Amino acid sequence: MPEETYDPARVEKLLEMLRALAQRIVRLDAEGHLLGETSSLLAELGNVRSELFRYEVRQTFDTPEVAEHRRIVDEASAGWGPGDDARTDGEDPWQADGR
Repeated sequence: MPEETYDPARVEKLLEMLRALAQRIVRLDAEGHLLGETSSLLAELGNVRSELFRYEVRQTFDTPEVAEHRRIVDEASAGWGPGDDARTDGEDPWQADGR
């Protein structure tokens, strides 16, 4: 797996981590032990947080191809606005000779 991507199996593992943490919090709360487990909860939260960060970074990563497409679009649209094609002389912009 390239380091820039986050594969589907890893997504499932992250979802399982989040669900397990949520279930543990609910269970500890129901048992009245939620604050008694702060050190282990902090450790688990740290692991989940790290994995969430990796997911976020990988999801927002632009492959070289996507980055090049974004650059082309940005370059083409630089300085252009919706009203820039309007002609004041009543001429259609695609008919430069006035026909």
